[in-house]
Amino acid sequence: MSKKIYTGKVVSDRMNKTVVVAVTRLFQHTVYKKTVKRVTKFKAHDKENKYRIGDTVKIIETGPISKEKRWVVIE
Repeated sequence: MSKKIYTGKVVSDRMNKTVVVAVTRLFQHTVYKKTVKRVTKFKAHDKENKYRIGDTVKIIETGPISKEKRWVVIE
């Protein structure tokens, strides 16, 4: 099974070696057929602390790194 890869924007970089990435997805509502925007936040591992707020990054799914971290920044 392949690992999920998402593209999102860094919204917080205050933690050590961790960034919070907001991933926006658009989908069509099943009943009303209107396009709905949902934002999901993921905590991702940033080994070198090089990403800052506003950067667009790609994250990939991994095994558990800490209590809430299940993603790693790849670029």
